Amino acid sequence: MDKQHTWFVTFEVPRTRTKMRRSRATRTFSSEALAKDFVREKLDEGLIVSAGTMVPHLPRQIIPSTGVLAWLDPVEPNEI
Repeated sequence: MDKQHTWFVTFEVPRTRTKMRRSRATRTFSSEALAKDFVREKLDEGLIVSAGTMVPHLPRQIIPSTGVLAWLDPVEPNEI
């Protein structure tokens, strides 16, 4: 049986010669760890990435592109 996908990652698709506008694509993952690995790959490619949990997964989480780096490497309270 397939694991239920609870995380999504949305990323920009690089422009092509025929398409001048940037497009976005989404992939889903069964765990936060797999989603984070994919986000790291896309960031290494220089793409803009955001992530979050799928409905109806609770608690709902949305990670905007501006918060992705903090999500990948959270600061522990005793490290501040």
